[in-house]
Amino acid sequence: MPDPYLPATGFLSSIDDDWRRHIAAVGPCLHEPHAARDPYESLVRAIAYQQLHAKAGDAIIGRLLALFPSTTFPRPEQILATGFDPLRSCGFSASKIATIQGIAQAALDGVVPDYATALAMDDEALIERLITLRGVGRWTVEMLLIYSLERPDILPADDFGVREGYRRLKGLEVQPTRKQMVEIGLAWRPYRTVASWYLWRMTGK
Repeated sequence: MPDPYLPATGFLSSIDDDWRRHIAAVGPCLHEPHAARDPYESLVRAIAYQQLHAKAGDAIIGRLLALFPSTTFPRPEQILATGFDPLRSCGFSASKIATIQGIAQAALDGVVPDYATALAMDDEALIERLITLRGVGRWTVEMLLIYSLERPDILPADDFGVREGYRRLKGLEVQPTRKQMVEIGLAWRPYRTVASWYLWRMTGK
C-alpha cells in the first residue's frame, strides 16, 4: 500500500538538515484522521482533551460514552437532557460542561454544521463560525479540521506541542510565539498538518 504522506515527508525533508534528520529518525507519518466524524462530535471530544494529557482525555470520553450504552456517541439532545452531576462525574469541569451543552444546543440550532456542510466550507470560514461558541477557540476547530475533515494544510500555531516541538527541532532557548510560528510555518505549505504531526513527535505526543 503506497504511503499517502510520502509527498509531504519528501517536501519537509528537503527544507533543511534538521527536518531531514528528524523525519528519518521518526520514520513514515502515521497520522490517523477520524474521517467522517461529524463536527458536533469532534468539538465535544476536543473540549474533553483541552489542556489535558491524552490519557486523561481518553478517560473522560470513556466515562461519557458509558453513560449512553445504546449509542456510539451521545446526540446533542441527550447531552442537553443529562444533568450536571453525571457529566461532572465523567471528569468534565463546570466550564467544560457549559461548553459542551452550548455545542449541543448550537448543533440543534444549525450553528454547528453537519459533516457535508463543514466539508464544503473553507478552513477560515469554519473557524470564524465556530469560535463564536463559548469555550471554543481556534485550536479546538483546528483539531476538527485536522482529524475529522482531513485538511492537509493546518498549523495549530497555539498548540504547545507544535511550538515546543519546533523549539527542540531547532535547539532554541524559548518557544516561538504564535505569530512567529505562523510565519515560520509558511515554508511548510501545503503540508502543515504533516509538519505538525512530526513536531508533536518531538514532545512524545
